[in-house]
Amino acid sequence: MRAEVAAGSVPVGGGVIVDGVVVTQPVAGTFAAFDATCPHRGCTVRAVAAGTINCFCHGSRFRVTDGSVAGGPARSPLVRLAVEVAGDTLRIG
Repeated sequence: MRAEVAAGSVPVGGGVIVDGVVVTQPVAGTFAAFDATCPHRGCTVRAVAAGTINCFCHGSRFRVTDGSVAGGPARSPLVRLAVEVAGDTLRIG
């Protein structure tokens, strides 16, 4: 397991970055997780805002729904990680 996150800490339509992973909740009750490493140059993404996961190194943006590229220069999506819901805890692995 890479991280544990309280489900209540993940905003609907947004996400949080914890321990090298991004956890999002695109719609209420649906969670997704991604490695926080930007595939463009290996920087760590630093923010989740307005429906995208954002890398400030070169401006790449990724969709909170599936980690796909919303704006380059990155050409590859974020690496998706498994999410296990255990009560109010999300286990990311």
